[in-house]
Amino acid sequence: MPRTVYCEYEKRETEGLDFVPWPGELGKRIYAHIGKAAWQAWLAHQTMLINENRLSPMNPQHRAFLEGEMQKFLFGGDAAKPAGYVPPAQ
Repeated sequence: MPRTVYCEYEKRETEGLDFVPWPGELGKRIYAHIGKAAWQAWLAHQTMLINENRLSPMNPQHRAFLEGEMQKFLFGGDAAKPAGYVPPAQ
């Protein structure tokens, strides 16, 4: 039986992650309070940020930016969008 958590992103009970996805206290918080679907949504958003802003995960400043955006995205802040971003039509 999969582990369930109350996902702070989706605001409902959902299937939890299988492992801590990030080092440190933030990773523990994500593991305890974020579901699989929310984590996948973050990964898609992170990919967009990396591609559109030409970020490098090897650059400490870029990693710090992405970590801050991850916290905002998953825990209710206002996550950044790339300059000129237009959401896709529904």
